[in-house]
Amino acid sequence: MKHLLSIVFALFSVCAIAQTGKISGKISDVTGTSLDATSIRIPKLKIGTTSDNQGNYVLENVPFGTWEIEVNHISYSIYKETITVNSESVSKDFTLDEKSSELGEVVITATMKEVSKLESPVPVEVYTSKFFKANPTPSLFDALQNINGVRPQLNCNVCNTGDIHINGLEGPYTMILIDGMPIVSGLSTVYGLSGIPQALIDRIEVVKGPASTLYGSEAVGGLINVITKRPGNAPIISADVFGTTWAEVNADLAAKFSVGKKAQSLLGVNYFNYSNPIDNNNDNFTDVTLQNRISVFNKWSFDRKDNRVFTLAGRYVYEDRWGGEMNWEKKYRGGDEVYGESIYTSRWELMGNYQLPVSEKIFFQFSANGHDQNSVYGNTPYMADQKIAFGQLTWFKTLGKHDLLTGLAYRYTYYDDNTPATADAADLDKNKPTHTNLPGIFIQDEITFNDNNKVLLGMRYDYNSLHGSILTPRVNYKWSSENKNNVLRLGFGNGYRVANVFTEDHAALTGAREVVFINDLKPETSWNGNLNFVKKINAGNTFIGLDATAFYTYFTNKIIADYDTDPNKIIYDNLDGHAVSQGISLNIDVVFPNGLKILAGATAMDVYSKEEGEKVRQLFTEKFTGTWNIGYTFRNIGLTIDYTGNLYGPMRLPLLSDTDPRSEYSPWWSIQNIQLTKKIGKNIEIYGGVKNLLNWTPNKGNPFIIARANDPFDQNVQFDGNGQAMVTPDNPYGLTFDPSYVYGPNQGIRGFLGFRYNLF
Repeated sequence: MKHLLSIVFALFSVCAIAQTGKISGKISDVTGTSLDATSIRIPKLKIGTTSDNQGNYVLENVPFGTWEIEVNHISYSIYKETITVNSESVSKDFTLDEKSSELGEVVITATMKEVSKLESPVPVEVYTSKFFKANPTPSLFDALQNINGVRPQLNCNVCNTGDIHINGLEGPYTMILIDGMPIVSGLSTVYGLSGIPQALIDRIEVVKGPASTLYGSEAVGGLINVITKRPGNAPIISADVFGTTWAEVNADLAAKFSVGKKAQSLLGVNYFNYSNPIDNNNDNFTDVTLQNRISVFNKWSFDRKDNRVFTLAGRYVYEDRWGGEMNWEKKYRGGDEVYGESIYTSRWELMGNYQLPVSEKIFFQFSANGHDQNSVYGNTPYMADQKIAFGQLTWFKTLGKHDLLTGLAYRYTYYDDNTPATADAADLDKNKPTHTNLPGIFIQDEITFNDNNKVLLGMRYDYNSLHGSILTPRVNYKWSSENKNNVLRLGFGNGYRVANVFTEDHAALTGAREVVFINDLKPETSWNGNLNFVKKINAGNTFIGLDATAFYTYFTNKIIADYDTDPNKIIYDNLDGHAVSQGISLNIDVVFPNGLKILAGATAMDVYSKEEGEKVRQLFTEKFTGTWNIGYTFRNIGLTIDYTGNLYGPMRLPLLSDTDPRSEYSPWWSIQNIQLTKKIGKNIEIYGGVKNLLNWTPNKGNPFIIARANDPFDQNVQFDGNGQAMVTPDNPYGLTFDPSYVYGPNQGIRGFLGFRYNLF
């Protein structure tokens, strides 16, 4: 009887084993490019795997039966298909489409892990490289102009440096990440954004509102995560070159290659040149800054056991830019004969992500960068050197309904310049570079109560070696309907930031105004709440997406540049009161079955400070902004037309005196573009069009933009006993030289033509 039972048990085991099989195949996109790191899983069975660097996958131990399989790649739409397993081996290849406008796309910024946008408890906006091709630009700074609620703000009429505003909050409150690492900060917040070429971008993820719990104290207003292309997904060779009728030339070249069987590399070079001084507004100053820039990027991906992650990337940027009087030459650099602003930027970056060889999901992210700036503003030199090192260890752990993330982070910042910012307090003639250490620890718990309700709790503690302890909590709640067509998100969090005026505010450097600090600047602190609602409508074969958000940020302290008290000074002090940024935004996404796509957005906001009962509207901040991106493809002839644009309401601008004839508020203004793209075969695209169709420039309606452009060193200005400019026959408005009256690009209508080549 004992032997009989053994035989029966053995036969039963064989039968059981025979009732499982495997699914294998290859995953690629519509161009035939193999897709690595693609997730393949059967949700009902809770089993899955990922594809290797050749796009191959094997899903083993699949019970016989009919199952829904889900294929998910971070850069493509989620693909689902029902597969029947009735033999030991089933072969199935998958071809993934580029992302549609549906809510199934994958994001990582909100929680530091790959999750579908639909399931993320934090609202994240995703913009793929195709979105930016509708209006090709040479840099990240320019590429963001058609994203609702995000505005590239020029800060100087002469050198055209700028920063990125989110929902009305200035650039220093926006954290820029590259592949999840905070390497764009300090000097590069103002001077490094133009050095990030658009061709490197796989997609951009935007979080509006504080993200300080995961990313540190600088993410007060929001963050922009630039996800660069993976070597495995990139073409073997690619080129994207275009020029404009203003004699601008931009070239992006890239090549992918393998070293052995376990290493893939993507090498890219971007070159931008504009060397054609133009003065259409006849003020004897260049309308647009002259630039000569090269950026080299190299990213490596290594195959490891069990598909563990190891990536390494580096980038170097060199830029020579100048703006000023039309007859300026390098021999005048730093002198007071001919006015010019000349900036040499040399910047290097190194970053990587390594998954530890342990059973737990633990990652070590690291980065380092150096930024050297050699610049002069007229006869005022600004020399700065910044070095930042960053390391972060994260551990992902799932326990029942709890998705836990814990992390340890450390950031070191070295900064030195020739301004009072790094002078010894006891002896201003003695240089004293700053060394800032910022260790931190954070924990996040994402609790899934059921398919419809989810809560995200987070807390971060940092210790700033100069300013002490920083605590930033975070709470997010997500509800979705049964059919997932309605999603409601509620978020609340804290923001904390240490201001560094000379690295973040270009106006402090021009020399046109004296910089004055009333008191020692304290850290800025804020609280934010936002409510987000997403509605997905399928009207026949037409998809309609609505994404609405209400936001409110309250600052208990904020460092605001005061241009109004004294026209010869910029005064910085702690806020004796409070500041508020509040508003609502709406994005509408419509995809028609005939190929017409419409993405439009609008944001209405009120940004102000209140001290001693007086409410003051923030400078350079519009109350309304609108954006649109409309595209249509004639599929039978391979021709696409894209119409993009933005619309901005009036902004309050800094005037120099009561007699300043310039308008205190900017007019309503709009930049609109149109582009035609013709596909030739599988590998070539020719594109061209017109930028700034309305030929709008900020000088229209104003007698001048740059104050006293005819006397940039104030040699003929007479001052009274209080240091104020006097009204004289040579100076009828009582002004001094000042290029800070700027709110938009001073480049008129221009045509462009380019081509793209991709070999897969």
